Amino acid sequence: MSTSNITEVIGKKLSIEILIVSYFSLILVIIGTSLNSLTFIILCRARFRNTKVRPVLHYMRTIAVFDILMLYGWNFDNYVYPIYGFFLQRTSIGTCKFLSFLNYFASQSSAWFRIFICLDRYLTLSQLHRTWFSYSKHVFIVITSILTFFFLLNLHIIIFACYYNPNGTVNINSSLFTLYPTWNYVKLAFYNLLPLTLMIALNSGVIYHLRMLQRTTTLQNSRIQHRSITITLVSTTVLFFAMTTPAAIGFTFFSDSNRTILRSTDCISYGYHILSFPLYMITFDEFRQEFFSMITYKRNNQRVAVVQMTTKQVNNTK
Repeated sequence: MSTSNITEVIGKKLSIEILIVSYFSLILVIIGTSLNSLTFIILCRARFRNTKVRPVLHYMRTIAVFDILMLYGWNFDNYVYPIYGFFLQRTSIGTCKFLSFLNYFASQSSAWFRIFICLDRYLTLSQLHRTWFSYSKHVFIVITSILTFFFLLNLHIIIFACYYNPNGTVNINSSLFTLYPTWNYVKLAFYNLLPLTLMIALNSGVIYHLRMLQRTTTLQNSRIQHRSITITLVSTTVLFFAMTTPAAIGFTFFSDSNRTILRSTDCISYGYHILSFPLYMITFDEFRQEFFSMITYKRNNQRVAVVQMTTKQVNNTK
């Protein structure tokens, strides 16, 4: 997330703090890509294909994809620069424009998909009938609208940002206007402040209606289902606030502070975007069951294949 050169090199050796932060960023890329890919695969399996009943699955799948994309921007540069001495974002004008755009577009979109998951849960509990947002085709409209809005909001980065300095290096700013830190304020608003405010408001409504449901219904399964969803939402909101806000505030208002501390908060921020899988495993019963079912199915297939091969060998010897 840095917009200035990092100079924490002690002689020819990097400090232990820098090495820890750098390799942690690499670990986030590896683990995050694997877990989010696995999350997407599970959410596309037969149990979750009926999106007419649960259109919220469209948001969950899209989040898994965007959480992968996020890890290859500033987060990956937190590893590449200290270890190899260059920024991916500054290797060429093309990569500069693409990665600069992706850093903002992916994070903002991912946050607003989470808002609409909270909205879906709130409407499910508060409305007796299905609303406009409860239909699969309308969820696609919402997703497309979010992507279009943030694409247009950040389009000026692709058009105007990044140019060559007189010495031949790539400048990530714009020659026509001051991009940084101005656009960090925009990111703080659309990625942190507004999403957090809306998520807290919607989750408060979810908790309220869940308590009303517990008082008025005698269906134990309904209580358990909605309680599980509520735990997921509340956990997501708390973690979103705790993990993403410090980095956003730090790079926006304290960009001249200790770079290792700033990159450490950056790692924590990106760490939030690898947590969907463990959160679903802990709080989403069907997801957990489908995961174990997938593993068991593969193991059973391997056993069947071994048995068939053994039987074939025995028959051949006869």
